[in-house]
Amino acid sequence: MLRGTNMIEGNYRIQIDFLKGRRLDMCVPPGEEICADERVSVVIDEQEEEGCCVGRIRLRMADEDPLQLYDHLAAVMPVRIYAAPAKYPEKITAMYMYNPWWTRPAFAADLRDIPEKTQAAFLQLEDCCACLLPMAGSRFKTTLRGGTETELCLEMTACVLGLAQIQEDLYLYAEAPTVQEAVHRVFSLMLRKKGIPPRESRRVPEMLRYLGWCSWDAFYTEVTEEKIRAKAQELAQKNVPVRWMLIDDGWFPSRDKMIRGFHPDPEKFPEGFRKMTEEIRGAGQVRWFGVWHALGGYWGGVDPLSDLAADEALYLHRGKNGRLVPDPERGSGFYRDWCDVLKEEGIDFIKVDGQSAVPIYFENEIPLCEAARGIGRALESGAYRMDGAIINCMGMAMENIAARPSSAVSRNSDDFLPMKEESFAEHLLQNAYNAVYHNEIYCCDWDMFWSEHVHAVRHSLLRAVSGGPVYVSDRISRTDPDVLRPLAYRDGRILMMNRSAKPTQDCMFQDPRKGGVLKLHNIAAWGEKGIAGGIAACNLTRETQTVCFKPTDIPDLEEAQQYWVFDYFGRKVWRQGKTESYTDEVGAGEIAWYVILPAGAGGTCLGLLDKYVGFSAVESVCGNEDMQVIVLHETGTAGWTSEKRPVQVLAGAEDVTGKLTRDGALWTLPLPEKEGRLVLTVKW
Repeated sequence: MLRGTNMIEGNYRIQIDFLKGRRLDMCVPPGEEICADERVSVVIDEQEEEGCCVGRIRLRMADEDPLQLYDHLAAVMPVRIYAAPAKYPEKITAMYMYNPWWTRPAFAADLRDIPEKTQAAFLQLEDCCACLLPMAGSRFKTTLRGGTETELCLEMTACVLGLAQIQEDLYLYAEAPTVQEAVHRVFSLMLRKKGIPPRESRRVPEMLRYLGWCSWDAFYTEVTEEKIRAKAQELAQKNVPVRWMLIDDGWFPSRDKMIRGFHPDPEKFPEGFRKMTEEIRGAGQVRWFGVWHALGGYWGGVDPLSDLAADEALYLHRGKNGRLVPDPERGSGFYRDWCDVLKEEGIDFIKVDGQSAVPIYFENEIPLCEAARGIGRALESGAYRMDGAIINCMGMAMENIAARPSSAVSRNSDDFLPMKEESFAEHLLQNAYNAVYHNEIYCCDWDMFWSEHVHAVRHSLLRAVSGGPVYVSDRISRTDPDVLRPLAYRDGRILMMNRSAKPTQDCMFQDPRKGGVLKLHNIAAWGEKGIAGGIAACNLTRETQTVCFKPTDIPDLEEAQQYWVFDYFGRKVWRQGKTESYTDEVGAGEIAWYVILPAGAGGTCLGLLDKYVGFSAVESVCGNEDMQVIVLHETGTAGWTSEKRPVQVLAGAEDVTGKLTRDGALWTLPLPEKEGRLVLTVKW
């Protein structure tokens, strides 16, 4: 639990930068208002709130003569605060913005190693863990950066020059036995303060629970109707159950990266989208279509010379640099009008990119957090025709994360880069550690991948474990159905896990590229009320590594004294106590997947062995030590663990006992794939 109400020990050192280049240094004791220059007053205090320590700052600059020009705050990081933590961290994992769009982890040795623009810090203390969350406030955003040998450094900015007052929450801090508990405590309070819901209260769009395809890495901006039709025909011929298609960048008319119209580019889509989408729906298995656009319409906003600019003028903001983008207060009309057009064109959902461009669009005009809050609300209220079906993307700046009222899905990392083989480790690193905090609010999207790729199987497994949407971006004729088959049922519905995959506690403070393995854990439903899970062990080094795990590494796994563990790739099973460790080896660049289920009386059904998360295909199990009746979502190769030989197995009314094969305690029953549920009766 939180030690008292203080995170900081001693005084705060504050540097304040002004417009005219002057810097003011102040020493501020906690809770005391200190005045300087007869004009500047500052007070910083800490209070306990809902098990967290809340740091607050109030800064005021008095204008005694309204006719005199005073020197107000500079635009970029005008306030810098140094403070010594009451407990010095032994290890630090800093989640920092390495570009305007995404965060990644830095494994820091001390306070001086924290990168600038760190949005959240996970701390290993002597006796517990902690999470320090610099706040995106009402106007100002606070971030961490490298401090001194003994001090943290917090920086504040609103991306607007000339402001004279600050009254904000500066940071939230909580301690707990594990990082995830501390993160949950801090983010729960942040969400309440922001008035936005957590992940469990956000509805994942129905189409994103099915296998999808995106045009980006297939065609990039050279997307056309002919290519979309060709890909849809291929998927149907190969019987790949893709149920949604996303038409990415390149579909609308533009000039110099500015959008010129809401309708499809007539040169690429001569008849618009409607006829194409209806015919593809009628000919194949695709049910939903989506399109891509940027937060500003396109990267450079709206073309001021276009008819679109004139038609939507009421809803646009013209920046000092001449750029036209949706206005944070009135922009919902822009998104509403666009979504009206898209619905008429047969489009069901949207992917909105470039969301962390807010400081680019509104710098020196609207305070950063105010602008992000306004544009987030404008987008979601304007896109009501899409019924919340939005994929948020390039929006991991905290001012965006904390500003979306209801949408459920958010990209969790930089792009999958198919041409850069070495990018796999970085892509996994970002997704794994970003999810530790991002998943508190969103269903994390791990991006598309290619099913025909040197890392295709690893990407496929990680998407299954991710707990988010699963979609590929295969080029024409390059889809491998065998890579996708373990991810989804025959109707295309993915076996989605309950939350995002996250690193185990013992992986939170070590760089897995330098040694050991990165272990990711997740859970899913098993039967009507049960919970099972698994651990994916990823070796990101060039040497064989040892992996060691125990069932309690998955904190929300169903409680049991004994578990069955199924090595998916090794095709073997064993019993393991809840605190008992199992050690294995994972080859260089390889990945392992260990499914972990509570051991019950008699046998334990593993579900469908040809699916990564096949245990979630078990809809119900009832019976006793002598017999079990198992309902599977669909047919396929079923399996269960038991140290006893079944005397009879029925698939429906058919006796299939003779089809059983055994390897130790693993029993396998191959059955032909048929539509509909399967009822298995196993007698011992």
